[in-house]
Amino acid sequence: MSRRVPVAIVGAGPVGTALAVDLGLRGVPCALVESRATEHRIPKGQMLAHRTLEHFHFWGLAGELRRARLMPAGYPIGEITAYGSLMGEYWQAPAGRELVRPFYFQDYERLPQYCTEAVLRRRLETLPGVDARFGWTARRVMQEGGAARVLIEQDGGARSEELEADYVVGCDGAHSLVREQAGIGRQGTDFRQTMVLAVFRSRELHEKLKRFPERSTFRVMRPELHGYWMFFGRVDVGESWFFHAPLPAGADPVHYDVPALIRDAVGAPVHCEFDHLGSWDLRVAVAERYREGRLFLAGDAAHSHPPYGAFGLNNGLEDAVNLGWKLAATLAGWGGERLLDSYDLERRPVFHDIGENFIAARIRRDGEFLARHDPARDRADFELAWKGRETDIGSRFQGYAPNYEGSAVVAGPAGGTCSAHGTHELKARAGHHLAPHKLGSGRDVYEELSNSSFNLLAFDCGDTGPLEAAARSLRLPLKTIVDHRKTPYDARLVLVRPDQFVAWAGDTPPADPAALLAKLAGR
Repeated sequence: MSRRVPVAIVGAGPVGTALAVDLGLRGVPCALVESRATEHRIPKGQMLAHRTLEHFHFWGLAGELRRARLMPAGYPIGEITAYGSLMGEYWQAPAGRELVRPFYFQDYERLPQYCTEAVLRRRLETLPGVDARFGWTARRVMQEGGAARVLIEQDGGARSEELEADYVVGCDGAHSLVREQAGIGRQGTDFRQTMVLAVFRSRELHEKLKRFPERSTFRVMRPELHGYWMFFGRVDVGESWFFHAPLPAGADPVHYDVPALIRDAVGAPVHCEFDHLGSWDLRVAVAERYREGRLFLAGDAAHSHPPYGAFGLNNGLEDAVNLGWKLAATLAGWGGERLLDSYDLERRPVFHDIGENFIAARIRRDGEFLARHDPARDRADFELAWKGRETDIGSRFQGYAPNYEGSAVVAGPAGGTCSAHGTHELKARAGHHLAPHKLGSGRDVYEELSNSSFNLLAFDCGDTGPLEAAARSLRLPLKTIVDHRKTPYDARLVLVRPDQFVAWAGDTPPADPAALLAKLAGR
């Protein structure tokens, strides 16, 4: 039996499910295939960034997501970093994501990935255009002629079906079948280090950590670990935790003395009741390309890395949003082939930068710091360097600003590149995320933006006519938002994409509005 859909999505973790929700809300029918009937109960992917909550706002789910948290509302999400152990003399509570809060419409949130998945799955149930196949497994993916096909099976092959689609998106994890059958390789730094993952309950640990300001993550730096971390994360406040730490070569986490690792990290014995023991390999791997014809990759299928800095799930959801509006535009006829090509051009350089220049580089920097500074050897030198690290961590968060200045479907600056490095500014810059702003109506611009069309912001009597006429001639959806007050964005006209990135900005209409809009639509 065969079924035809515009988009087939393989893998219904949070990224695949979010893409299905995004497409379903845009009116694009799709099939979602997932072998798991229920969510994994491992509390990974907990830290959801400001930008991710903007996505949930546009999906109408920000409130429901916040109500699904396990931690008290407003509980601090930052980190404690300690030297030697959590009971040691040296520790710091550096500023982090709160430094960039003014540049996003939503605040960040913290909850286990399985809670996030549950919220997204409930939304799926309300979308008749999404054919969710939980308990089905993709066995083969192929392309021929003008379509892609996915062979799926249920009950060990007792039932089988073929999905025929215009496009297939692999959201099927680090061991992606779609990536493998598309013939796409991966590259990146392999640290050849196995890490333990322990999920446990310990009220005693909660009591011991009351010596610190309230925080959600506790990281321990030890010289013998050469920059790798031992760290604890709260699942709730009072009892539940997860713990990561390097294991000796060849060690089996199930039989290794994990309580001793936890004792060393804490600096004191604590009673733990374990719910899960597992391991993972510390490496950064990014697909060589995110597209092969009608096949696309998103989330861990496209990029995987250590769970440092909460980059994985947040960037996977950004993949889903970036690809979602472009697939919808192409299927509706107003988006061109270059628009789909821009998914790889925009997203892959960003995550390569994250993997190598934020994550891998931070591990190397920490290793160099520990080798160079030792309080037992020179206390004054160590204390000076330790103090300098605290402000350095905050500056890294401020410097993390993914942008698409080099995109072919953005009117960016000459010589611009797509990168995870940038600055946060209120000024509207082509290729950068739009900052929020209160309009004269009292509503924030994010309450007016449409995520199903381009948006033209016009301030102080900016002339919208030429761009509106060009949009009509190209059948490109455009919403105009007028505010008669002075512009806060250093431009009277700001053209914003459906994913809230600025596509173009200026004080007067472009010389050739139709050519500009055709470029932005990939035509």
